[in-house]
Amino acid sequence: MRVLEAAAPLAYQESYDNAGLQYGDPQVEVRGVLIALDCTPAVVDEAIRRGCNVVVAHHPLIFKPLKRLTGANEVEQTLLKAIRHDVALYAAHTNLDNVRHGVNRKLAEKLGLLNLRILDPKPGLLGKLITYVPPTHTEAVLQALYTAGAGHIGDYAQCSFRSEGTFTFTPGADTTPFSGQPGQPHTGPEDRVEVLLPLHLQGAALRALRQAHPYEEVAYELIKLENVHQEVGSGMVGELPEPLPPAEFRQRLRAALGVPVVKHTEFEPLISTVALCGGAGSFLIGKARAAGAQAYVTGDLKYHEYFGAEGRLMLCDVGHFESEQFTGEIFRDLLADNFGSTFALFIAETLTNPVRYDF
Repeated sequence: MRVLEAAAPLAYQESYDNAGLQYGDPQVEVRGVLIALDCTPAVVDEAIRRGCNVVVAHHPLIFKPLKRLTGANEVEQTLLKAIRHDVALYAAHTNLDNVRHGVNRKLAEKLGLLNLRILDPKPGLLGKLITYVPPTHTEAVLQALYTAGAGHIGDYAQCSFRSEGTFTFTPGADTTPFSGQPGQPHTGPEDRVEVLLPLHLQGAALRALRQAHPYEEVAYELIKLENVHQEVGSGMVGELPEPLPPAEFRQRLRAALGVPVVKHTEFEPLISTVALCGGAGSFLIGKARAAGAQAYVTGDLKYHEYFGAEGRLMLCDVGHFESEQFTGEIFRDLLADNFGSTFALFIAETLTNPVRYDF
């Protein structure tokens, strides 16, 4: 769970979501993990058959509150089966959608897009941590903050700013000051150190600060920023290696995603910039237009939402399942890279897409 949540922090899920451990004891030893887009009775059956005691899914089984557990519907039936066979259920949903290396990046890579960036970065997720350190301990304090997750800006790590200054204080009678004497005014050099910090890591960062700092009383300021977090947000936008006519782009879509049909709006100009959002993404149509995209790829578009293209954008609905079908590869690679062959790891063979196509 720590590995999954380091990659897709629960703090980044949408307010309506229910990501995380849904059933199971966090201390149970993992024997095998089955990865699926959805958790259904058939998926739990496959987990049991393969000897897996954990199912990791993209869509949470428990999405709305349960008032009873009687097996009256498929959600309850799935949960009861998992409980009876002690199969833990874990979901990483919009938190995995919203991170840079999540669902939307995987879709963009399948389409061969370049120069990728978040389509709608989220504000209010970052803070600035400022503290004051004797120069002899500045590097140690900074290293502790970096280890706790501070100081990252895009692909740059260990980012900070420092400025030199002078401190003044008078230690109390019962203090043990790092420098100076109790009851005597004292002045000396200090570095003002500033780092960016994801706000959900502030607890860990402040603990690290207090442990590494030599002062009894650590002075710091934590300021919430309205800056957008360029690594966290909805959707993604990128460029094709070369512009394509709309019909050729749709053919590329069908081939890359293995979909039998693409619902789309009429559009004539060449496609060079593509925006996308795995799952239901109609809420980003305006952002796709504003980003200068000629095509927007998503799923679950309703009839009247197609009018939102306003002739300036080719909307392409490839289906909800189809746009997220590669999510299992993210889980597989993440767990394999961190745990190797410690436990069995499978992508489910069970097809959970409820939609069928007739031609």
